[in-house]
Amino acid sequence: MTERKVLGICAWLADKFGLDVGGVRILFVAAAIFGFGSPVIIYLILYLIKPDNY
Repeated sequence: MTERKVLGICAWLADKFGLDVGGVRILFVAAAIFGFGSPVIIYLILYLIKPDNY
């Protein structure tokens, strides 16, 4: 995968749901700035459940 930046969560979600990786990243950043649903904790939980080969 070439779209991986930090932990690969946004690229993994974008690939899984057929979305644009840039849009997913913007949503995560906006959620982190405005505090919708504790996105940092959600990001870390997704890292734990993401397949290792991704």
